[in-house]
Amino acid sequence: MKSRFLSLAVDLYGCPNRCLHCWLGHMPNLPMEPEADAWIVERFQPYFDRIAFYSWLREPDFCPDYRARWERDKALSVNAVPERFELASFWHLVRDPDYVRFLKELNVKCVQLSFFGLEQTTDRYVGRRGAFRELLRATEILLENGICPRWQGFLNEENRLELVELLHLSRELELSRRCQEIGGTFRFFVHEGSCDGENRKLYPIRITRDHIPETLLPFYLDADRLQTEAELCEKWKDDPSHISFPQGEELVLYVSNRYELFFNYTHMRPEWAVGNLKTEPVEELLRRIEQQDTPALRTAREISLGELVRRWGDPDSERVFDEGDYRIYLLNRQLENQT
Repeated sequence: MKSRFLSLAVDLYGCPNRCLHCWLGHMPNLPMEPEADAWIVERFQPYFDRIAFYSWLREPDFCPDYRARWERDKALSVNAVPERFELASFWHLVRDPDYVRFLKELNVKCVQLSFFGLEQTTDRYVGRRGAFRELLRATEILLENGICPRWQGFLNEENRLELVELLHLSRELELSRRCQEIGGTFRFFVHEGSCDGENRKLYPIRITRDHIPETLLPFYLDADRLQTEAELCEKWKDDPSHISFPQGEELVLYVSNRYELFFNYTHMRPEWAVGNLKTEPVEELLRRIEQQDTPALRTAREISLGELVRRWGDPDSERVFDEGDYRIYLLNRQLENQT
């Protein structure tokens, strides 16, 4: 383990949203102990030379003092600096004028904002009234401060026409021109999202190929990789291989606010848990990580992809999937019916 780079993402503060697409699943916002962050790093430090610590799993910077928190994340990291990615808290953006200045100090050039349609639909999907208007206000705040917004739309049968209107709105707001004026590029894109966590419940309204609005096709993320469920079922119906999760040089682990440990593969349900940092020896948890010894991963080794397709696939479905997302969907269907 020593030579591997460990990224630890910990649900220290929770999230202000309850998004209907959340691939992690809805978890309670429970406060962790004051020194939980250092305690968690200390458990792993003897076994890894490099550790990047992240104090969030869901909404970035969602804590009372994000400046001090960022400094502490860096201080807790070992021979590494946590990345900023292109994510930020739109909760803070519209409530705290200093937050955008904080982003500027960190040289943030672009921030992604997620939409689910127009006002009522986005508010319902985010789980909070006013979320859509907050996203529009966050867009303006970013532009006013020289940061480009990037709009992401999660597409399904319910909101497909609204996302066309959202594209039109981005043009009415002249976001491409305004981003160019500050030396950046505006990006609008849509995709169907994974099919685990809360998004698993949206399977019945998952977008079908012939219902993707033509206007959105140029903005569809990885459109060339999309296949229908029927196509994937036909492709894999006799496949003897097993779903695998190869481990590279970087290991990413999630820690829930009750110290449960997970890989970053899918939703944080018990069958995917590696174990609990508070109640089990870290040496045993590392053995399970190295040997991929969890209920879900044992099941993945025991049942072939072809058998999963025959049990849980719909050979008549025109719903679209990325191959990786569909494999996870099938495996989680099997796990749901084992428990």
